[in-house]
Amino acid sequence: MKKFKLVITSRPENRITQIFPDSISTHVNIPSGSDVKPGDSASNDIRVFLKSRLDAMGVDEAWVVRAIDHLVPRAGGIFIWATTVADFLRLNPKVRFSALELKDDSDGLETLYSLYSTVITTLFGRGLREEEIKAVTSVMGAMTFAKQPLDDDALIKLPRVKSRDMLEFIRRGLVSVIDPGPILHFHHRSFVDFLLHPSFSQCLGELSAIQDRALHERQLAVLCLSTMVSSALHFNMCKLKTSMIRNRGILATEKSIISPLISYSSQFWADHLVQTQCEEILMDAVKFVIYEKLLFWIEVMSILGKAHEVSAILKRALEWPALAVCPEFISYNAILKLPG
Repeated sequence: MKKFKLVITSRPENRITQIFPDSISTHVNIPSGSDVKPGDSASNDIRVFLKSRLDAMGVDEAWVVRAIDHLVPRAGGIFIWATTVADFLRLNPKVRFSALELKDDSDGLETLYSLYSTVITTLFGRGLREEEIKAVTSVMGAMTFAKQPLDDDALIKLPRVKSRDMLEFIRRGLVSVIDPGPILHFHHRSFVDFLLHPSFSQCLGELSAIQDRALHERQLAVLCLSTMVSSALHFNMCKLKTSMIRNRGILATEKSIISPLISYSSQFWADHLVQTQCEEILMDAVKFVIYEKLLFWIEVMSILGKAHEVSAILKRALEWPALAVCPEFISYNAILKLPG
């Protein structure tokens, strides 16, 4: 029998240490923050990385040396700090480096959060217009609480986002903390942690609504349900000619006909619904989906290969207080509770 080693890197979170206790794994602590000493492998790797990135920016060698000597100790061995600061400095490096020099030194996550604060403040700037604040908080809130990354076609439908130009404004503002590509997605979980940390609202109070989970869960619930009650969800989504084709399975090309927004809405509408307050407009939308679009929704879930999740999603929806006491849904509740 061949042996192999499985290496897993993670922050020391309780759920990780519970799954991999000392009895079945060997824990290796990787130093960070003040525990990182000059000359450590992590610092040397970060120095080489930053040297390569800064040299490519076309600035003079003396400035590169000074910048690296200042940045490497502050990275504290945290590579995501180094990649974020390199992306941040890419445009107008000397001016943006000056903004970093003004920050007090700190250790660990404080260093990373301080960097994120500087990035957001610099790229978005102070004094955003009211409509910009609403759009930024709406999009970043959706990115924070969505179950999967949403594409521009979905984000443009959020209630406070009015144009693709606004999305491009937000994309430019987040360029140092998002993955490259067409879908807005934060490149590291630590940035989401920063958005939800008390220090975020303290230093960026105008964007504090990003932390309002109830607000963003509701807008995501509205997005999902409005998509499902619309003509976007309809009979025979893939225009299959016969049931024989359905029985033989759905090809990848046919699955691609299902838009990302329909796919997302079909899978996660209940997860967002149960996080909202009871509202008549939401109740009406749920009733319409159940009474008028139920078979179309099941068809989509089947095409996605997730028909087995339909029952669980309905059970999840019935956790919403407005449905739990609604006589019209008692029969659904009873059926879903049957064994098997």
